Amino acid sequence: MTNLSRLPLAHLSRRKLLQTAANGFGAMAASALLGEHARAADFGKSGSPRQPHYVPKARSVIFLFMEGAVSHVDSFDYKPLLEKHHGESPHQTIGKLEKTQFENIGKVMKSPWAFKQRGQSGLWISDLFPHIAERADDLCVINSMTSAFPEHTSANYFLHSGLGLQGRPSMGAWVAYGLGSMNENLPGFVVLNGGQIPSGGLDCFGSGFLPANYQGSLLNANGTPLANIVPGEKSPAQQLVKRRLAERLNRMSLADSGGNDALESAITNAELAGRMQSTIPDLLDLDGESEATKKLYGLDSDYVHTKTYARQCLIARRMVERGVRFIELTIPMVAGYSRWDAHGGLVENHGNNARAVDQPIAGLLADLKQRGLLDSTLVVWAGEFGRTPFAQGSDGRDHHEFGFSVWMAGGGVRPGMAYGATDEWGYHTVENRLEIADLHATMLHLMGMDHTKLTYRFGGRDIRLTDVQGNVVHDILA
Repeated sequence: MTNLSRLPLAHLSRRKLLQTAANGFGAMAASALLGEHARAADFGKSGSPRQPHYVPKARSVIFLFMEGAVSHVDSFDYKPLLEKHHGESPHQTIGKLEKTQFENIGKVMKSPWAFKQRGQSGLWISDLFPHIAERADDLCVINSMTSAFPEHTSANYFLHSGLGLQGRPSMGAWVAYGLGSMNENLPGFVVLNGGQIPSGGLDCFGSGFLPANYQGSLLNANGTPLANIVPGEKSPAQQLVKRRLAERLNRMSLADSGGNDALESAITNAELAGRMQSTIPDLLDLDGESEATKKLYGLDSDYVHTKTYARQCLIARRMVERGVRFIELTIPMVAGYSRWDAHGGLVENHGNNARAVDQPIAGLLADLKQRGLLDSTLVVWAGEFGRTPFAQGSDGRDHHEFGFSVWMAGGGVRPGMAYGATDEWGYHTVENRLEIADLHATMLHLMGMDHTKLTYRFGGRDIRLTDVQGNVVHDILA
């Protein structure tokens, strides 16, 4: 080994240090697999958790992604005028119409679901979500969200990463990068897949130009959660021998590469995967949950998709308890229906999808609250855009990016309130118009991060989730 004391300090670069000392972060990480005590002492220094910019309201985020776009005028944005003018021409009633995705404009269409004011707050929520309606006083409903894209793939990228193109880090990756993990045995960003990967694919959960160890780890809610989650070795001793060998090879490869960041991330991920073999099976084992809890989420439902989403929501709560920073849930694969994308058959499409997610989401909110976790967990419910207040054809609704609804709960958000508004048709936002960057800025703020300071140097400039936009929506903060 080269004597480092003979090297001039000016030439002792990080890369040279790794080459000469045959050491690096990957080798340090691999030591955890050998059960050494050093990681326990160092955890919180080099790894996680990191210090936020200020005292956070929320420690974790659960993002309930309603891919396909839920109709706001059928769920959280009540428009009586649609009932009055049902069946009339939107050109004559609403007026000038924006171009739609499929340009198959039908008549003004009222909601098939009755709206009622719910809870002490009096929030308007339709019968599409009867169980969530019972949690109205926990919700902050935003009726003035907008998107820059009317097409699923671009809109999905935009919602997740702030850019309508693939390749940028997902918001979950930014949170994991900014705050690190609270549990060294679990990823900071986890995606619980109910069976339906969104349009745009896995790039919706990617780390982009951030190190690869911040990307979303995809776990299946049903069946085998992750490939190779069960060790293939016959004994712990055999596994230990393999890990020692892997450590030596990783150290040699990292030294030969001169400290390649991508290789370091790969080693870090492999090391985490080894620890996950002991933690994931226990995490996903729901046998220890009470029957009352399982029933609360809907695990006893006779509808298979309710069971699937109930399992996702219950696992999400268990992840919050174990310190996972960002958990995203995809929706189940409801047979015969393409997500919430109701270009036709609105009643069946939205009805079946709502049946799958309604009770589990309400159960999640109730369970978090009774365990004292809702105050420190930010729950966000959103699709990529809304749907038109007039029909597509006879019984569907087209894509609509000019005004739609999302809601948030817990994590420092004011409960039992509605914010912003669309016009009397639910067509254009007319009050407190928000963009996706505002949503991202507010989420980061609640997690204790200043969105203007959470940056990463790439392509010659400091890039952030909100780019050069975004304002924290202080009016919805508790």
